[in-house]
Amino acid sequence: MPVVGLLVDLSPLRRSPQFRLLTVGRLVSLAGSQFTVVAAPVQVFSLTGSTLAVGLLGLAQLPPLLLASFLGGTLADAFDRRRVLLVTQTLLASASVGLALNAAAPSPRVWLVYVLTAVIAALSGIDAPTRTAAVPGLVSASMLPAALALSQLLFQLALVVGPAVGGLVVARSLTLAYLVDVATFVVAIAAVALMDPLPPEGGGTPPGWRSALEGWRHLRAEPAVLGAFVIDLDAMVFGMPRTLFPELAERVFAAPGAVGLLFAAPAAGALVGAATSGWVGGIEHQGRGVIAAVAAWGAAITVFGVAPWLWLALAALAAAGWADAVSAVMRNTIIQLSVPDRLRGRLSALHIANVSGGPRLGDVESGVVAAVTDVRVSAWSGGLACLAGVALVAHRFGALARWRLSDHGGAGPAGGA
Repeated sequence: MPVVGLLVDLSPLRRSPQFRLLTVGRLVSLAGSQFTVVAAPVQVFSLTGSTLAVGLLGLAQLPPLLLASFLGGTLADAFDRRRVLLVTQTLLASASVGLALNAAAPSPRVWLVYVLTAVIAALSGIDAPTRTAAVPGLVSASMLPAALALSQLLFQLALVVGPAVGGLVVARSLTLAYLVDVATFVVAIAAVALMDPLPPEGGGTPPGWRSALEGWRHLRAEPAVLGAFVIDLDAMVFGMPRTLFPELAERVFAAPGAVGLLFAAPAAGALVGAATSGWVGGIEHQGRGVIAAVAAWGAAITVFGVAPWLWLALAALAAAGWADAVSAVMRNTIIQLSVPDRLRGRLSALHIANVSGGPRLGDVESGVVAAVTDVRVSAWSGGLACLAGVALVAHRFGALARWRLSDHGGAGPAGGA
């Protein structure tokens, strides 16, 4: 395969200044948010000594995330999406200030970490789908797969740099880690402020439960899209072992400083996957590609669970991340090309709830299994459960396996770098 067809297509950044502003702002704020992603579980484990308590951190974030996602998607389809982003980014920065103040206190409170990360989850449930819904309006339909692949690349870049650097900063100061998060939100707010207004097509749909239910009904009427949701939920609930990272680093691999590397390894593999995703836009059977990629994720997590050495564990996590990046590009393509613009905010919100809620359920699942057995059993059994789920989804959602790119107005390679 020629290199030009392998590397990620950069044309959306060159051709759309608005997409460039949105993407740069997201990259910076997401990288900063990873400092908090590492700092919060490390702080909870430090204060409680319990992996189960770390897992419950995800459970505390799940209800507000789901509620905000359902209603937040209606905001993205009702109001200027640029204005929604400015408000959510400002509130997210304020929550990170609260985490920094708590960490700096003489006696930090565990319950405040739970509450403030739950607030962050809720706000993210509004912010993320609003950004996703805005992308198709900033690039042409032919460039959408390339734009989604590029977004995935920069997303994974943030997930590599953020946790790796964040782990080092957390080892020095939890307060400083949270303050870095605050500073990156300032950059993101400035980038969004420079953008043009982003009103939804048709003037918008009034927000509320009726609007949210309309999005849910559309999802149920699209079996291929619903299958893409379910297969990702399977991967994240059973095959997301991040709750185990603090204990694995400290007690299994005897390398407490490696916790940041464990968090960063999946993103490192995903970064490679996204950077070499030029071929993904040329896959005709995107649905089959999703099924194969999630199966590869489950297999890699199983290897991670039995890995006797840190380097092998990191390699397995990186392989899982590579598969997840390929799956994410294809899943987003299926969703965005199957949904009209007037519903994109709501379907994007449901997707974000699925993508963000799944790992939090996975935090609880892996934490509970680790408490009943041990961290290694929790990891490899989750990988095997993921593989079983893939087989079930492939059988139950035949429409996903049959989904073809050319049937939805997007055929051929996304382009070269």
